Amino acid sequence: MKKLVSQNVPTGMLGMLRGKAIAWCAFAPRADFPKLERSRVHKRIDDKPVWSIPCFFVAKDFRRQGVSVAMLKGMIAHARKKGIQTLEAYPTIPTQGVLPDAFAWIGLYESFRKAGFTIVDRTSKNRPMVRYEVT
Repeated sequence: MKKLVSQNVPTGMLGMLRGKAIAWCAFAPRADFPKLERSRVHKRIDDKPVWSIPCFFVAKDFRRQGVSVAMLKGMIAHARKKGIQTLEAYPTIPTQGVLPDAFAWIGLYESFRKAGFTIVDRTSKNRPMVRYEVT
């Protein structure tokens, strides 16, 4: 990871608060995630050059405070600035009440919905593919 960052290869985004990292998410061109490219559940639905957000981490003391939504809005702003047109993710929709934190590493659908993402594929009932089209 350090080598990728030092070579200026997109790997993700940090969420900072008063100089302290409180969140991180993977954020790069979909083609940079080989496992995702081989996924049977989240196959490409078109040939758009999407940037994927396959995982999230928010420090324990900052969970359930809107950090994920703020991170997503920050990624949208970054994408707009860099000319990235389509963001894509594969969050979970909890089936029973509150999802334990250990299972939320892919992000929660509700956060993506609040940030303006829409479902574009329901091959997986509990892990839809969502997108945000940057204008």
